[in-house]
Amino acid sequence: MEKQPFEGNIYNEEELEKLFQVVKGTLIELAVLLGAFYGLRRSEIVGLKWDSVDFVQKTFTIRHTVTEVSIDGKFLTIARDRTKTKSSCRTLPLVAPFEKVLQELRQKQERNQKLCGSSYCKKYLDYIYVNEIGEQIKPAYITDHFPRVLEQNHMRRIRFHDLRHSCASLLYAHGVSLKEIQEWLGHSNIGTTANIDTYLSFDSKVSSANAILNVFPGAPSLTHPLQKKAVNSTDSVNSAKRKKAKKVSKPA
Repeated sequence: MEKQPFEGNIYNEEELEKLFQVVKGTLIELAVLLGAFYGLRRSEIVGLKWDSVDFVQKTFTIRHTVTEVSIDGKFLTIARDRTKTKSSCRTLPLVAPFEKVLQELRQKQERNQKLCGSSYCKKYLDYIYVNEIGEQIKPAYITDHFPRVLEQNHMRRIRFHDLRHSCASLLYAHGVSLKEIQEWLGHSNIGTTANIDTYLSFDSKVSSANAILNVFPGAPSLTHPLQKKAVNSTDSVNSAKRKKAKKVSKPA
């Protein structure tokens, strides 16, 4: 029997807002924030170092990765000072919520070093994502712990990697171009980014249906009880675009 390819899923804005709330202050908060807002891969999240963050210029750069491989039944952690591809190495803006989390993490790590003394692990001082005693958080922790968080909080089950797709889908729904999304996610091939249509939410399909209905005179707009709010949000984005275009085209 031919194996069917896995079909990913995405979270909408309301689900992401709830997710941010339930993980706040927990060890997995950093991973969720970076995965959902910035679309980072697990290896990029775990590999993030303090020297990659510029608090003055308000930027951070993805240039280190940490992966796990299985050799003879044993998992080995491999740290590299390079990314998956050349395009994966990218500099992103440091938004206020993420900067606040980083500042709090830095202060917490400094306190833990003083409290633990010689028991604090000094091997990973350069890394941002460590636990209370300085040990590095492994990619497997994110994979294993994320579904538990969702289950404990009665949230719809998705993979952690689906946060990356959720990020792409939201960017696309709010008018960000595929080229810009490609650079944001660090895709080497825009064809990969173009596959975003696989993850478009039902909201966008309702919007598409309404666009097609314009060719049928007198046909009422399509609404869906579970998607009405999202459709209105999409309409407001499109309205803003039309106003902007009208303003630009206005003669001097």
